[in-house]
Formats: sequence, C-alpha cells, structure tokens
Amino acid sequence: MMASDPVRLTTAACVLLLAAGEALAADDVSRWEGDARSAARLIAGSQAKAGVLRAGIEIRLKSGWHTYWRYPGDAGVPPQFDSNGSQNVKRVDLLWPAPQRISEAGGAAIGYTGDVIFPLQVVAQDAAKPVVLRIKLDYAICEKLCVPAEAKLELALSTGTASRDAALVAAEARVPKKVALGEGGTLAIRTVRRETSAARPRVVVDVAAPAGNPVDLFAEGPTPQWALPLPAKIEGAPPGMQRFAFDLDGLPPGASDKGALITFTAATADHAIEVATRLD
Repeated sequence: MMASDPVRLTTAACVLLLAAGEALAADDVSRWEGDARSAARLIAGSQAKAGVLRAGIEIRLKSGWHTYWRYPGDAGVPPQFDSNGSQNVKRVDLLWPAPQRISEAGGAAIGYTGDVIFPLQVVAQDAAKPVVLRIKLDYAICEKLCVPAEAKLELALSTGTASRDAALVAAEARVPKKVALGEGGTLAIRTVRRETSAARPRVVVDVAAPAGNPVDLFAEGPTPQWALPLPAKIEGAPPGMQRFAFDLDGLPPGASDKGALITFTAATADHAIEVATRLD
C-alpha cells in the first residue's frame, strides 16, 4: 500500500496541472463562435509595453475555404471589425498580416487560407481598471461559393502571461513593416514608375528579394473605391530583381492616377514590407 501512494500522488498532481492549464486557456481566450466551415475567437497576449494590451482575432477555416484581406482583389468583401461595445477601451488598432494570392473562378482574390490571426493593440481609457474587449466581426468565407459569416466576441484582457502568445507573436511578425521606397534590406521595392507608351497607362514595379525566394506584390489605391488589378510578374527585371506590372484600371469615376498615393505590399514566405508612394 505504501509503495502505491507516490503513484497516486503523481497521478493526482498531473490531473491538477492539466486542470490548471485548461483554466488558464479558458481565461485568456474566448469561446469559438461559428460552424464547421469557419469559426472565430479572441485571444489575449502578454503585455508588450505600458498602456498597450495585446490581443488577436483568430479565425479558423475549413480546408478549401478562404477569407479576405483589407483589399480583397478581383472580388470579395473585406472583414469588418467593430469594437464600440468594449469596456474601458480608448482605441483598438487592428493589424493585417501579409496575405496571399488565391485563385477564384474568373479571377484572383487576396486573403487567407487555413487559420489566420489579426493582431490587435488595445489602449485602455484607464490603465488601472479592467479592460473588456468586445468585437463584432463580419466577414465572408468562400469555397466554390461565398457566404457571409459573423461573430460576437468578448474577452477580459489582463497584463499576465498568455497561452496563445507564441501564435500571436508569429502573426505580428507577418504584419508588413512600413518602409520608404528603396528601403527594406534584402526585401525592398526599388522603383515604381508610371508608363504611358502602351495602349493603356500602367505601373511597373521592381522588387528586390533574396535569390530563390518567391515574392508577391499587391497594390492598393488611396481610397477603398479604387479597384486596381493585381500586379502580374513580367520579364525584363534587372539582376537580383523581380518585376511586376498592372494597368491603371479600376479608378473611381473622375479620379486621376497622376500623383495618386498607391500602397504596395511585397511579401515572401517569411518577410513582408509596405511602401506608400505617389505616382509621378
């Protein structure tokens, strides 16, 4: 009997540790809200700096389904986030991880497949009081057909450690770093030029990227009403560069592309940058 007591104690200790881990997870994540095709929840992160709490909106997608980036591409609807119902929250800044190009019937979309986490930076009204984050999320999910999805999420944030912090850190690392034209190290947008020699004006962009590392490029207009085509890779790039081009199409009625502020996002498998520059 005495020999079996340590076994019983060890087993009991494991059960208690497992229960404690589950309790921790329940405290720093909200419940999933959705169905078999997609579901969303809030996750908390450890505090990065005074006055700013880290969190994220995690979306889980069934294999074969996707959702959209802030600029969805040829078709689609970008996610909409509403945090107005939050408690003791002054501001919520939403960050967008670098997206991918997704083939759809009749075109290409810009978005995410699998699981995606949108990092949040939350500033409290009063850092000494509890913060409750409430997010109303409306988004579209697509396979062969697209359907709307929604979730109402709630999570109390704290300054302690968090069980999903590593996943949140990884999502934050995928947020494009804002740099100037020509800057960015091994990944950089070197030149952007407007060409008018063709039948339709177009923009040509040269991107420097590490050898053998596939890179993709996305372009956004100065307002959501702009629907620029996705840049296509073309020949003729200088050594060490990859060249992209797109027609200046999809402008709102009456808008001019001359001097327009265009935002470019260049992304590889492990790095992404964002450059805002005006078309000369």
